[in-house]
Amino acid sequence: MVFSRKRDLAETPAAGASDTTDPVTADSPTEAARLEGKGRPTPKRSESEARNKRPLVPDDRKAARKASKEKMREARNVEYRAMQNNDERHMPVRDRGPVRRYVREYVDARWNLGEFFLPIAFVFIFLNILVMQQQALAMLVLLMLYAVVFITLLDAVVMWQRLKRRLRDKFGTLGDDGKKTFDVPRGTMMYAVMRAFQIRRSRLPKPIHKKHGVWPE
Repeated sequence: MVFSRKRDLAETPAAGASDTTDPVTADSPTEAARLEGKGRPTPKRSESEARNKRPLVPDDRKAARKASKEKMREARNVEYRAMQNNDERHMPVRDRGPVRRYVREYVDARWNLGEFFLPIAFVFIFLNILVMQQQALAMLVLLMLYAVVFITLLDAVVMWQRLKRRLRDKFGTLGDDGKKTFDVPRGTMMYAVMRAFQIRRSRLPKPIHKKHGVWPE
């Protein structure tokens, strides 16, 4: 009887230890449904932000670089053709707009000393080489070259002053005193001067009129 009682006590589970399974496990219905629906645990917010900020680097960098260069080359070709045909829609940004178009037409209509500066400068350089052994003549040639530079710059200043007045009359707004005012866009002066110093047939965008003297309205 004693042995039978001990055997029954061993087979009987202890009180309070009947069911101690963790309520949130992979075998529970809730967890199984979550894993089955998403397929993976929910990532942390910091991991998601880091993944979104990661730069997208193409697998083949060489091919991507080649494609980028080809795209830039095609864009330059489109801009060059636009400047040849005066298609302002595809010109570079610096050449667009009514003010820049008016500046180009005014400079192209005028006889500018700047457009003859490069040929004259080459002539003076050649003369300087010829008279290099004669110091007096070499000094005279150099002084003449400086005089040409000064006169050319003075002509550019006169050109800009007249052009600025025309821009004010064309695009200016009337003030309270009855006078027109116009804020010249930044870079307009250098745009006009640099075009005036280029040989006419090599200017881009191309002059609309083939000859001088056709002034913009």
